[in-house]
Amino acid sequence: PLALQAEEEEKLDDNAMDEIVTNVRIDDPVRMYLKEIGRYPLISLEEETKLAEAIVAGGDEAEFAKQMLAEANLRLVVSIAKRYSGRGMQFLDLIQEGNMGLMKAVDKFDHTKGFKFSTYATW
Repeated sequence: PLALQAEEEEKLDDNAMDEIVTNVRIDDPVRMYLKEIGRYPLISLEEETKLAEAIVAGGDEAEFAKQMLAEANLRLVVSIAKRYSGRGMQFLDLIQEGNMGLMKAVDKFDHTKGFKFSTYATW
């Protein structure tokens, strides 16, 4: 069930972002953030695998690969944060906490286990 949920959240597109903006009570900084992350392209499974391999290889390319993998999954963080809104934390704070978790997931992700990054990051 978590894997399927992660798959659904990974497919978050611009229409879903508009829905979040409309359905979650947010202010201008959140709108600006959502607009900004919408500029980062989503990546395919093949691209994800190449980035994960570059991270494992290390070197200068590893840092770039980490950044690309994280940026491609910022929408996933917003989607998950949406589920926790209205429980006492500001929406931007939820997103910030999620982004910190995303960075940890990028560092610890092992693509050889057979899971997509979005599934791993959601766990």
